[in-house]
Amino acid sequence: MRVARWAVAAVGALVASTVPPAVAAPPAGGTFSVLSYNIAGLPEGLSSGNPKVNTPIIGQRIRPYDVVQVQEDFNYHASLYASNTHPHRTPTSGGVPFGDGLNTLSNHAYSDLTRDRWDRCNGTDCLTPKGFTWSRIRLAEGVFVDFYNVHSNAGSTEADLAARRANISELSRFVTTHSAGNAVVIAGDTNTRYTRAGDNIRELLSANGLTDAWVQEERGGTPPAAGDPALVCDDRNVTDACEVVDKILFRGNRYISLELTRYANENAAFRTADDKMLSDHYPIAAGFRWTLNPALSLSDTSGGPHGTAFTDVPSVPLGQRVTKVGLRSGSRVDQVGLTFADGTAFSHGGSGGTLQELALAEGEHLKSVTLHPGQHDGRTRIFRAAFTTSAGRTLAGGGTTSASATYTAPDGWQIAGFHGRSGSEVDSLGVVFTRIG
Repeated sequence: MRVARWAVAAVGALVASTVPPAVAAPPAGGTFSVLSYNIAGLPEGLSSGNPKVNTPIIGQRIRPYDVVQVQEDFNYHASLYASNTHPHRTPTSGGVPFGDGLNTLSNHAYSDLTRDRWDRCNGTDCLTPKGFTWSRIRLAEGVFVDFYNVHSNAGSTEADLAARRANISELSRFVTTHSAGNAVVIAGDTNTRYTRAGDNIRELLSANGLTDAWVQEERGGTPPAAGDPALVCDDRNVTDACEVVDKILFRGNRYISLELTRYANENAAFRTADDKMLSDHYPIAAGFRWTLNPALSLSDTSGGPHGTAFTDVPSVPLGQRVTKVGLRSGSRVDQVGLTFADGTAFSHGGSGGTLQELALAEGEHLKSVTLHPGQHDGRTRIFRAAFTTSAGRTLAGGGTTSASATYTAPDGWQIAGFHGRSGSEVDSLGVVFTRIG
């Protein structure tokens, strides 16, 4: 697995120079739409379409969708963005043979962009660094969904199938590790079919608790059987019933529920004036309604896109009192931790620094935390954390910086968990609130 985090310096500078707001009550829910589209942006002569003419048209027609994931966005990338108006767009990784062709255009801000090149490829798929991207899209204060944009190995020879199975398994392991406990949307060109016995798309779904939007909406939750005839689209009469290799997969988590409201093959909206496809793939779309668990609330995060993502959302105990907060620090924050009355304990970060602990009295709860992010060795980390209890007591460690963010529990709530990123130190941190029992 070859992972590259992009625009790290820009993200770090942004975090260090801005102050996230204190926690406000998030909306009860909302909606968003997703479009996945392989836009056939290979250079003229290699592309099966007419990307020089069609790419600017595609840039215009994808505007109505909240989050757009494109694949094969190679040599005509500039014209795609020039005709598009989404406010948040990932930077290109380059044309053929340097870039992966994967980009996300969104009405919602994203962070933590990661590009991963497949460990295995076959044939012409090795000419570009195909793989997947991962980013975290913010729907509201403390409401994040992990988005994956995917382009797997194509072809149907035994070597192609083996490479593609390896791709899907690699993606599955990454999701299991880096999106544990998070809501997820995977949208891209998987090059898989449920009917193809040599594909392993079912592995990705079952291992990560994902639902296929097409299978749910068009198949009543039951995919076609492996080995059945392929459900190929008839371009003269495209319907949502045909299976395409482009897929939208999703799941919620303990905090965010995702309800599928729509699935559609958007072929009719992406045709030329003489009724030809704008690409050699059909664009597929899904609509979602999201709602929040009223027993939980999350803050945004402060810090940088380094380390490994974590969240206490799946396991934070409801109705339990925090009895102790722990903090390891030196010049920066090495570790944060909480212990509950029932014995449950969380800790995130490394084992360096000096450990300090604050035992909470009966009726006392964690009210707020102030975080100071800063740069160390080109990475944004949490330099200082200062916890304050409802009794006015504090536990603090690390060094102050010019930037700070304070997250305060609403009345009747307590800090009862964390989410963010960590390694040997704490790279990014936000808090999980629960109601005081």
